[in-house]
Parts: sequence; C-alpha cells; structure tokens
Amino acid sequence: MDAKQFPLRGIEEPDTSKVLRGSHDGFVESIMKNAALLLAEFIGLLPAAETPAHTEGYEGFFHLCEMSGDESSAEAAYIIRDHDREKFEARKTLMAQTAEYMNRKYGPGTFTLQMTDSYYNMKEKLTGHMHLIRNAEAAMQKAGVTPKIVAIRGGTDGATLSYMGLPCPNLSTGGLNFHSIHEFIPIPAMEKMVEVLRHLVTL
Repeated sequence: MDAKQFPLRGIEEPDTSKVLRGSHDGFVESIMKNAALLLAEFIGLLPAAETPAHTEGYEGFFHLCEMSGDESSAEAAYIIRDHDREKFEARKTLMAQTAEYMNRKYGPGTFTLQMTDSYYNMKEKLTGHMHLIRNAEAAMQKAGVTPKIVAIRGGTDGATLSYMGLPCPNLSTGGLNFHSIHEFIPIPAMEKMVEVLRHLVTL
C-alpha cells in the first residue's frame, strides 16, 4: 500500500542528528529519551476522533486498552478494528508508519511494534449462509421478540468460529453494559433468550 496515502500531517520532518538515551534528570539537556513522553507522543499521532468513544455502527477505530511505563520503558496495547478489510489493513499500515516515524525521529530501535491479527469480520463468511440470519429472526418472532440486526462491534467468538468453518452469527444474550463493572443480564431476558434458542434448534 502506498505510504503516501497516510501522511502524518502537521508534523515536522524528524531530526536524526541526535541519538537520545535515558540519563540522570539533572544532566540530560539534549540527551534524555523519556519513554513515557515518547509513548504519549506516539498516541497523539493517531487520529483522536477514531476511538470507540467517537465511532459507531460500521466505523472502525484504534482502541488504547492498556498502557504502562516510566522514563526508561513504556508500552501500550491497542485493538485495531474495522468492518471493511481494506480499511482494516489501512489502519494497520498507519500504526506501522507511526512507529517508523518515531524511529526516524528518535533513532532506530526506539519503538518496537508487534501486531497480530486476532479475527476478521464474520460477514465475509456469512454471505453464503444468510439462512442462519433468517432462522434467528424467525426464532425471535416465535418467542415474541422483535429482531433487530445491527453491526456487532466485537464478536470474538462468532468471528473466530466462522473462520474455523462454522458460520456463526452473534445472537443477543439480553445483557447490558458489556465489559464494564456494571455488566449484567436480567433473568427475564435470559429466560426469553432460552426460549429463542429452543425455537431456533427446531428450525
């Protein structure tokens, strides 16, 4: 992919004449490389409006889910997500280019980027199996539930199983506030989904 498609706008060309390093904070003018500050700079180079808090539906994002460190070393863990494979790859490219830019600016080896694909959009595997969606809709209707098809902005299990050869759309559980300390499922909702599943297996 052409790197020029993803310029880091508004950033001056890096000065590679100085190789910085960690040192005593009393005698570090022009030589200290503070890992925590460099990580903050890296984070600031990614699109601020493309995070889970600022996106919805089929919009992708960069999700900073963990960070730690001090002046000597620092690291951050991200989830990169998109519903479109081309856009997904573009996000990965931008992340890699940002790390490359920081290494040009502060010296080779300053940043190490490890990126592993965990799963892909299950839609790619469900296209030829839309009867699964229709069956789920019918089962919900039999149980008195109005079906609502929405983009699942997650769905690790369903996507993983789909790519293992078992097309597996995500069904509602009736739960709320997922992945938070306030996550819960009301008993009536759980009972209703059991009813849906009983109808589904007969279909």
